Amino acid sequence: MSPCKESCCRVCSRGFYSCHWKHSSENKKEHACCWFSGVSLVSLLALCWMYICLVTFNDRDDVNAESFAKLKQWVNWFMVLFIISAVLTSYCVLLLLFALFQVALGEPLDLHWLHKILLFFGVVFITFGVVGIGLIWKQEWPIVPLSLQATAPFLQFGAVGALTLLSPFIFRGFYVAKGQCSKFLIAVAFIAVSAAIFLCPLYIQSPCLIEVHELPEKPKLIGHRGAPMLAPENTMMSFEKSIACGVTAFETDIQLSKDRIPFLMHDNNFPGFLRRTTDIKDKFPEKANSRDSANFTWEELQSLNAGDWFVKTDPFHSVSYLSEDDIEAARNQTIPSLLQLLNLAKEHNISVIFDIYSPEKENETDDIVKTILHSGIDRSRVLWLPPTKREHVKKIAPGFTHFYKDSEEKEGNYLNVKYSELNMADIRKHRSSNVTVNIWGVNERWLFSLLWCSGASSVTTNSCHILKDMDRPDWVLALRTYKIIWITVDIASIVIITGIYILQW
Repeated sequence: MSPCKESCCRVCSRGFYSCHWKHSSENKKEHACCWFSGVSLVSLLALCWMYICLVTFNDRDDVNAESFAKLKQWVNWFMVLFIISAVLTSYCVLLLLFALFQVALGEPLDLHWLHKILLFFGVVFITFGVVGIGLIWKQEWPIVPLSLQATAPFLQFGAVGALTLLSPFIFRGFYVAKGQCSKFLIAVAFIAVSAAIFLCPLYIQSPCLIEVHELPEKPKLIGHRGAPMLAPENTMMSFEKSIACGVTAFETDIQLSKDRIPFLMHDNNFPGFLRRTTDIKDKFPEKANSRDSANFTWEELQSLNAGDWFVKTDPFHSVSYLSEDDIEAARNQTIPSLLQLLNLAKEHNISVIFDIYSPEKENETDDIVKTILHSGIDRSRVLWLPPTKREHVKKIAPGFTHFYKDSEEKEGNYLNVKYSELNMADIRKHRSSNVTVNIWGVNERWLFSLLWCSGASSVTTNSCHILKDMDRPDWVLALRTYKIIWITVDIASIVIITGIYILQW
C-alpha cells in the first residue's frame, strides 16, 4: 500500500472509530480491548437479529394486522422495524470493520463515547425486539430454526470465509497480547470457534439435500384471500387476480350479516373490526367500533368501500407495480358475498376453502351450507375446514372434502396446518401414507422451496404471482456433493489460515 493510501486509511478508520481526524489519540485507554470485544459482540447480535427479521418477513402481514387489532391504527410496523434493524446492523458492522482496520494499521483502539451510547441503545433495541417476539408474536419463533434448513449450508460457507479473513487480525492480537493467560484464552477461543464452524455440517439437515430426480411434484397454490399483494384482500378483484396465478383453490373467511347473508371478511371479534379494510369510519361513524358482523345488514356492508385502503396504505409495497386501470379498479372494490365467490369458483373449476367465525352462533353453519348448496358448485370442490359441527355438516351435505387440523383426530386423508406446526419429516411421512397436506402461511421463496423438497401437496399463500413462476426450488443439492464441497472448503480454509499463521510468526 502506498504511503498516501495508507495515510488515508489511517485517517478514515481513526476518524470514524475514535473521532480523532488529525492525529492519533494520546489517551491510553485501559479498556480499549474490552470495548473492541463489545463492538464485536453487538455486531454479532445485530447480524443475528437482522437474520430473524429477514426470515420473519414471511409473516409481515400477520404482524401488521395483529398490531392494528391492538392499536387501531394502520402503520406498517414490520417495515419500520426492518428498516431500523438494517440501519443498526449496517452501523455495527461498519464500526467493527473500522476497528479491524485500526488493529491492522497499529492505531490505538480508542472508541468514541458517542459510539458507546449508540451501541448501548442498539443492545436495548435488540433486547426489546427479542422480548417483543417472545411475548407478543411468539408464534414467529419456530420460523427461525426452520429457516436454517434452507440457509445453514450457505451460512456455514460464509462463516468459514469470515473466519479465514479475520484470522490475520486474531493472530496479530495473539502476538501482541501480554501474558500467557491472555494468549491462552485467545488460542482456546479461536480453536473452539473454528472447530464449531468447520464441523457444524455434521448437524445440518435439509429436505433439499436430495438428488434432483428425487424432487417431488411442485405443490399446488391456494390463494390466501385471493391475491392480496395484487388487489385488496377478500375482494372479487383479488380472487380474479389469483386465477391468473393458476391457483387450485380460493381461501377466504366467512361471516354473516344481520340479515343472514354470508360475506367475506377476515378481521373479526374486536372493536372496529371493519376499520382496517373498509371506510366504515366515514360511512357509519356510530358503528365504527362495532365488533360483531350481526350489527350490519347486507345492504350496509355492500355500501362500504373495501379497496381504497389498499391503495392508500400499500400493505405489501406492491401498488407501484400495478397498472393505472388496476389501481382504479382496486379503489372501487366492495365486500363480496360468499355466493359471488362460489359462482366464480364454479365458473373456473376452482375449489374453495374457508374459515367460519362464530360458527356455533345462531346456526351460522347451516346458513352457510345452504348458500353453498344453492350455488350448485361441485361438492367435492368445497374444502370444509371448520371443526365445529363437522359431523352435522357431513349429514346435511355429503360430498364435501373435509380438511383436518393436525391437532384434531385424523379421520380423513386431508390435513391443513401452518408451516410451523409440522416438521419436514412429518410432511414426508404423511405424503408416503397418501395423506394430502396443505401448508398455510407460505409467502417467501425459501419456505416454499423447503416445502417443495419435503413433498407438500399444496400451500396457501399471499404470493401466488411469485411462486407460480418457480420451476424448481431455490436450491437442490445431492448430499454426497454437499459433503464434498463442505470438506473441500474446510480444508482450503485450514491451509490458508495455517499459512497466515506461519507468515505472521
